[in-house]
Amino acid sequence: MEPLPELYAIFQGEVATVTEYGAFIKIPGCRKQGLVHKTHMSSCRVDKPSEIVDVGDKVWVKLIGKEMKDDKLKLSLSMKVVNQGTGKDLDPNNVSLDQDERKKRMFRDYTSQKITLEAVLNTVCKKCGCKGHFAKECFVQPGGTKYSLIPEEDEEEVAAAGCERDKKTSLADDSSKKRKK
Repeated sequence: MEPLPELYAIFQGEVATVTEYGAFIKIPGCRKQGLVHKTHMSSCRVDKPSEIVDVGDKVWVKLIGKEMKDDKLKLSLSMKVVNQGTGKDLDPNNVSLDQDERKKRMFRDYTSQKITLEAVLNTVCKKCGCKGHFAKECFVQPGGTKYSLIPEEDEEEVAAAGCERDKKTSLADDSSKKRKK
């Protein structure tokens, strides 16, 4: 078996092929190739790896992963943690690699959990204590007027009662004017 570089070793390799998802790098001293995924080519977003490297280019890479899959050894390489001019390690303690790995593991798909209108209407504001809004949406000043939602049925009843009261007061005013004459 050919001698492979140690994990987190830095070496200069030659670009063998470029694909839409990354570039394969020839590892010096053996026939193996490793993949630099486009997310590990630069600290900036890379859409097309062919804009960064060409076949035959010499690049500095760091071996960041070894994985056995289907009886084949797959090697993961990174260009973004190595200075391409000098070959100096920009991440000697592998902090950014750990952060990248943690981001991949922490991602969860929450699209199936939908927030319904009822869920918001039944909340209680921590700022003013009223129902129907969150504290970040609250506009109450300390010691000011508190506002809460009025259910739709009550609004119609209150409006109808207000109209009837207005009618009664106007009738009473009319009758009092007639008596005075």
